[in-house]
Amino acid sequence: MLAAKKLSKSYGGAAALDALDLEIPAGEVFCLLGPNGAGKTTTLNLFLGFTRPSSGAAYVAGAHVEPDPIGARRKIAYVPEQVRLYPHLTGCENLAYFLGLSGARAPSPAELSRLLVAAGLPEGAAHRPAGGYSKGMRQKVVLALSQARSAGALLLDEPTSGLDPGAVRELCAAIRRESDRGAAVLMVTHDLGAVASIAHRIGIMKAGRLIHVASAAGLSEADVLSLYRRHFEGPERAAPPPPSRRAAPEALS
Repeated sequence: MLAAKKLSKSYGGAAALDALDLEIPAGEVFCLLGPNGAGKTTTLNLFLGFTRPSSGAAYVAGAHVEPDPIGARRKIAYVPEQVRLYPHLTGCENLAYFLGLSGARAPSPAELSRLLVAAGLPEGAAHRPAGGYSKGMRQKVVLALSQARSAGALLLDEPTSGLDPGAVRELCAAIRRESDRGAAVLMVTHDLGAVASIAHRIGIMKAGRLIHVASAAGLSEADVLSLYRRHFEGPERAAPPPPSRRAAPEALS
């Protein structure tokens, strides 16, 4: 579903991403780890068509992203680190609006509410203004959008940052549901607990290169940390990824 073929991006002669080869099939959760500046977010931006590659190609459902980035984004749901909704609109109204922007027909209010609840939004919140939503609640509106559009791919950039443990568990459960329905999931994260919980495979990036890919089957959070550290030993050893920047507990979402 998602594929990169020798995908590269340079800025001022410095390689932010260097000849990435990667395939993520339908139904797989692939978690991308690495220190800041390793090329993880650049990878997401190239799949989303937010930036053009210096060489190589990104594909979504077999379609080359660079010639038609808008077409590629119609097949993708994207959860950035900070999801922004229209605060004066309800969850249902935000969902209907974004569905309309994507060209999809907005379902009935009852179906919009059902989609939001299925994505994990608390009962009753669907009809409240989104200005009062926690970060986790805002993310669930995007996950409901992914389901409503039957998006073939779900891309997430540090989605657990700032979430309390309960919200992280609920978000991971929602991501698993997207995987179970057949979406290819690419998640950039420092949250090793979330990786151990939902990943099918793990990729480790360093200095713009994908240096290791491993199965996550049976791995604990400690196993993932050990695997990560193994690739950053020696004089240039990087610090382990920081724990999720979880704020003081917010309303469970």
